[in-house]
Amino acid sequence: MRKVMLSLALMAFLSSCQDKTKEKLDEAKDAVKEEVTATIDSAKIKAEAKLDTLKDKAKSKIDSAKIKSADKIEEAAKKLKESVKK
Repeated sequence: MRKVMLSLALMAFLSSCQDKTKEKLDEAKDAVKEEVTATIDSAKIKAEAKLDTLKDKAKSKIDSAKIKSADKIEEAAKKLKESVKK
């Protein structure tokens, strides 16, 4: 009878510990999930900022290239006009 009572008491103790362990695991899982989400969000923000910077740099380089090419075309047109006049 003692063995049965001890066995039941041990099983009750282990099952209650198991519930606490599950709760702790669930809390840890939620914490990790939040941390990963926060890390992904911050990485996304950083990537968007870098992309915006690169877009601005590319646009300014393209604009300067357009201006330079327009200047060269005008210069070539002037030379052509001068050569036609002569």
